[in-house]
Amino acid sequence: VLLVESGGGLVQPGGSLRLSCTASGFTFTDSNVGWYRQAPGNECRLISIISSNGGTYYTGSMKGRFTISQDIAASTVYLTIIDLKPEDTAVYYCAAVGHDGTLMEAGARCPGPSGNWGQGTQVTVSS
Repeated sequence: VLLVESGGGLVQPGGSLRLSCTASGFTFTDSNVGWYRQAPGNECRLISIISSNGGTYYTGSMKGRFTISQDIAASTVYLTIIDLKPEDTAVYYCAAVGHDGTLMEAGARCPGPSGNWGQGTQVTVSS
């Protein structure tokens, strides 16, 4: 089981990015997948979840500028971020659990203690 995030980089404020989380060794149709981020000195925070049936959830502070989506055939879950702000600077991670599993809301650090996690992709928002 392997998750690989990609798509991060240096972006100017107001720009947008689409992050990818590609899986191998399992299928997202049986998994709930979450996107998280952790900035230096901050805890690991959940951004959004897409469930095995395609339903989506966003934490309250993340609604509006973040969109989670998936391409089952490509075994990839995406996180699109628009109107990027300097405070969005962080390492972004994806995590997957089984369809009956639970993803944490927050934790001391990413990767979290349960589920399958990728290595993270750095997003830096700066002019």
